[in-house]
Amino acid sequence: MSTENRGSWFGKNLNSSSNTPTTLSGWWIFGLCVAMIVGFTTLITLTCRAYVDKPPIPEQVVDTSGNTVFTGSDIRQGQEIFLSKGLMSNGTVWGHGSYLGPDFSALTLHRMGEQARNDYAAEFNKSYKKLSAEQKGAVDAKVIETLKTNRYNSTQSVLTLTDSQVRAYQAEPAHWAEYFSNPGKNGGLKPNTITDPDELKKLSAYFTWMAWASAANRPGESYSYTNNFPYDPTVGNTPTTVAFVSILFLLGGIGLTLFIIGRHPEWDWHSAQNGTAPWLPAQMTSPSQKALVKFVVFVAFLFIMQCLVGGGVAHMRADPTNFYGINLAEYFPSSLLRTFHLQAMIFWLATGFATGGLFLPRILGGKEMPGQAPLTNILFAALAMVVFGSVLSEWGGLSGLWDGMTFWLGSQGWEYLEIGRAWQWLLIVGLLFWFFLVVRNTVPALKRPPVRKLSIMFLIAAFSIPFFYLPAVFFDNTTNYTIVDTWRFWIIHLWVEGFFELFATTMVALTFIELGLVSKQMGLRLIFLDAILIFMGGIIGTGHHWYFSGMTQPNMMLSSCFSALEVVPLVVLCVEAWSFRKTALLGPDQTMAKKFYWPLMFMLGVGFWNFIGAGVLGFLINMPIVSYFEVGTYLTPNHGHAAMFGVFGMLSLALCLMVLRESASDEVWAKAEKWIKCSFWGLNIGLMLMLVLSLMPAGFLQLWDVFSNGYWHARSVEFTNSGLLSFFGYFRMPGDLVFIFFGAIPFFVASWKVWKGNARTSTN
Repeated sequence: MSTENRGSWFGKNLNSSSNTPTTLSGWWIFGLCVAMIVGFTTLITLTCRAYVDKPPIPEQVVDTSGNTVFTGSDIRQGQEIFLSKGLMSNGTVWGHGSYLGPDFSALTLHRMGEQARNDYAAEFNKSYKKLSAEQKGAVDAKVIETLKTNRYNSTQSVLTLTDSQVRAYQAEPAHWAEYFSNPGKNGGLKPNTITDPDELKKLSAYFTWMAWASAANRPGESYSYTNNFPYDPTVGNTPTTVAFVSILFLLGGIGLTLFIIGRHPEWDWHSAQNGTAPWLPAQMTSPSQKALVKFVVFVAFLFIMQCLVGGGVAHMRADPTNFYGINLAEYFPSSLLRTFHLQAMIFWLATGFATGGLFLPRILGGKEMPGQAPLTNILFAALAMVVFGSVLSEWGGLSGLWDGMTFWLGSQGWEYLEIGRAWQWLLIVGLLFWFFLVVRNTVPALKRPPVRKLSIMFLIAAFSIPFFYLPAVFFDNTTNYTIVDTWRFWIIHLWVEGFFELFATTMVALTFIELGLVSKQMGLRLIFLDAILIFMGGIIGTGHHWYFSGMTQPNMMLSSCFSALEVVPLVVLCVEAWSFRKTALLGPDQTMAKKFYWPLMFMLGVGFWNFIGAGVLGFLINMPIVSYFEVGTYLTPNHGHAAMFGVFGMLSLALCLMVLRESASDEVWAKAEKWIKCSFWGLNIGLMLMLVLSLMPAGFLQLWDVFSNGYWHARSVEFTNSGLLSFFGYFRMPGDLVFIFFGAIPFFVASWKVWKGNARTSTN
């Protein structure tokens, strides 16, 4: 079928279905506007408060005699060293980062408390262990009073440390020199990662500042800058008043939503009463859409790379220095592997969504704009350049090749945003170019009344992808950590879980319309319904990541309540799953459902993991009282793996399969289908095994140790590399092997077979 004939085919189909615009009640638009206005007003207010409420960085840190111990410049340079060495891909600060190393701020704070305890015990001419119960009580009270007292002079920007705090700081460089020397005791970092005495002092200044902010009370308050995080009773850090009202929001939100949806069954997934003719032709012949198949192969390749690197990181969790006889830390330290793991994930997920975004407008518009195929190929070349260029630059940065330019050319060091700033700007340009291509092929649809509103919603959702990535450049490597964490989660949470989810919902609805499974009216209604539910809790709920990173208690109250509402759309999705299955796979017309069976199965998997991964496992850790003890334990990646891959990963692969199926003849597809079937079950079973056999039991064991011995101990390398924790590290292997060999690799084989099969068909 030629491109021109295909365009007229679309026009005839749409006009025969309906010549009038899709109608929608104004209340839907009003509800979405209210949800977004209230949400963003609150979120922007909380973000602005971060600039006011952040823990101050003093210009001078002095002892009780007024002698300078270190400076604000030392603290900022210490943060630069922390980032340039990839230490956020090794351990955590204030609970955020990786899980192979300790929480640097918590360990420093505990050692500060131990130093004070030993100093005060010496006043009795005894060690702490030999003190009487009464004497221990007196020493413990004095330690807590010492660390909780805020000696920061805001007028002069001077922080005074007690003698014991100064001694604790002076001992820190030796502790960290020993830590960085041995990969077997630091989670697989490169041997002697930091040896320069000046760098060790500045890094210790940074950790000491974070420890001080973790314990010292805010002016006029009875809790610290981090809301008394981390949990360590020996220094007086215990939970603050917690907003249990979040549970009421959860129950009330679920009840109200289910009541409203129950009164309007027409809002649920169901087939069109009179049937809707599919928009998709028998096979894709558009040059630009044929060009998308190599995007899918690229997605599959990056997916395998992410899995293999992730397997290496998981092995380092169990044994940092012995990867089947190879000391992997010598060549690929854990900080580099984890950086690769996260960046590969972001790249293949985004590429899958971008591929779907380029696939659907051609269907909506009904014709291909001139030059779209060459422009699509240019986008592919630019994407490959950014992916491979940034990865090689990150390796160079962490290897010390870009001395002084690591932030721009190598790795920024911020978790999930490790990509160098220069590459980040190129990525933003690439996203804008992608949006331009999406607009080009969607513009014709704006002139067609039946699909105008659908097209507008699609373009709005697509524009949000490049626009809401911009906060990633609102900070640098010396910006106060609290401010960085605020903007960082605008990306990690709001961009991914908010606008990517809106874009995903829009594409799923459009896919169903294109397959002839639902009407345009229903598809548009579903987009608005899910968007309202997503933004009702998701925008303000972003703040649940900021409980303990320098924000105040009003953020905890608001974020915990609205974060609970994030579960509401996930519960609704679970309830809708059965209707989804009936509509997609058991509807009256099975022609298109049979053709696109596996893309639809992957979409069904999205609903399952959305409820389990994002809903159950997410809400399990998002309440403040739970997060206080849990953040940074293995329960965090337990939720992260289930939600990130189970939801966004499965949907990205589903969109890729739509492209593969529509580009392949029945003969070519038959050769790939068995591999796709294997991939579907391998991915789902492998992911479940990862959670059940390794991450979940390890997380609960670690959580118990937090209660028993304090957060610093549960995150220490001595604990995570010993006993049952090490066993659960090895027990990650069955799930990883199933996921890789029966999931990721078969998906790559299927995409390769379709690509090569199409090439042979074109040649013949």
